[in-house]
Amino acid sequence: MKVLKNEPREGSKVYAEIEIDNETFEKAVERSHRKNVKSMTIPGFRKGHAPRHFIEKMYGEGIFYDDAINFVLPDAYDEAVKEMQLEPVAQPEIDIVKIGNGEGFVFSAVITVKPEVKLGDYKNVKVEKNVKEVTDEDVDREVATARENCARVISVEEGTPENGDTVVLDYSGSVDGVAFEGGTSEGYSLELGSGSFIPGFEEQLVGKPLNEEVLVNVTFPEEYHAPELAGKEAVFKCVMHFIEKKELPELDDEFAKDVSEFDTLDEYKSDIAAKLKEKYEKEAQSEFENAVIEKAAEQIEADIPEAMIENRIDSYIDDMKYRIESQGLSFEQYLQFTGSDEAAMRESLRPQAEKGVRAALLIENVAKAENVEATEEDIDEEIGKLAEAYSMEADKVREIVSSNMEQVKSDIVSRKTVKLIVGFASEE
Repeated sequence: MKVLKNEPREGSKVYAEIEIDNETFEKAVERSHRKNVKSMTIPGFRKGHAPRHFIEKMYGEGIFYDDAINFVLPDAYDEAVKEMQLEPVAQPEIDIVKIGNGEGFVFSAVITVKPEVKLGDYKNVKVEKNVKEVTDEDVDREVATARENCARVISVEEGTPENGDTVVLDYSGSVDGVAFEGGTSEGYSLELGSGSFIPGFEEQLVGKPLNEEVLVNVTFPEEYHAPELAGKEAVFKCVMHFIEKKELPELDDEFAKDVSEFDTLDEYKSDIAAKLKEKYEKEAQSEFENAVIEKAAEQIEADIPEAMIENRIDSYIDDMKYRIESQGLSFEQYLQFTGSDEAAMRESLRPQAEKGVRAALLIENVAKAENVEATEEDIDEEIGKLAEAYSMEADKVREIVSSNMEQVKSDIVSRKTVKLIVGFASEE
């Protein structure tokens, strides 16, 4: 492999021309021949035994080039990137410059890389810090949550559901009398008033009898992700089998004893207030740190490639899909029930992604400017925390993470750098 050209271009791109010598490329072409000839039927030869030169004469010299390129290009590209000391942030745009005729293989690559960054005044950031006051309403809300957690769920097979009740139902939807994909389910638990279904759906189940068919008429939103359903009127045939109601415990000293280490409700509430105060202080500190990083990141000057923002959006979408699917709902169903689509969701995530990319570039470049490193002591401390978190021996954890040690070091450096930047900042 030889890098023939290495030219910076606008938009944090690099144009490179990379050569693979004739001997290496010839071996790849021969390998491609051995792979493909097995399935080729050539007149005058047994299947899989036609000579390469004969096949090339019939179909052209490039008949085996596709696989040959796939054999040699990835490694050559990786070597070239390493030699040029580039940090690609997207798949390259590959084109063939020259191939075959005894001259080897030359390809071009337009490589999108991390941009050069000019740091702003990250040492003099000022941000307001607000610590939320603990109110009686906050304490009562925590107590109410504890009561909810201790509530008994009773299945009721008589009566009618109210807003806030959970019903277990079967439903099947249709548009113009034709069922549509994703519009049918059995034994589905739905909290009425949660707003998790198409607007108008849940309200029409309130007060309706159990074990009788209820027709729910709704209209899909105009911006619905499935074009064939957008703006269409739909009918859902629903049968609610039973209602799940909650029976809350009495709010007294006995309740306090059941849910805490305290003997009285007043003591329990005082403890909640103290814990909320600590929680609000931690939240305020976290918000302060995030605001410092965001404000410092706003000051950087960089020609940020679109690919970096799209990659960040991809990671947000992947995380969202994982969380939704872990709750037993497909991402497509989620989009359907919320009347959204992935394109709109990606666009809504763009501002967040842009901030995330700017913050990452800030942290990376401040780390370089301030010579922040992950010391052996830092690594030992990190492994110790992981060992404690997973109840494992430190040596075993070190063995597990050894193959991913560079990522461990990177995470340590990022945290140390954030702490450094926040340490420079002051409150307004």
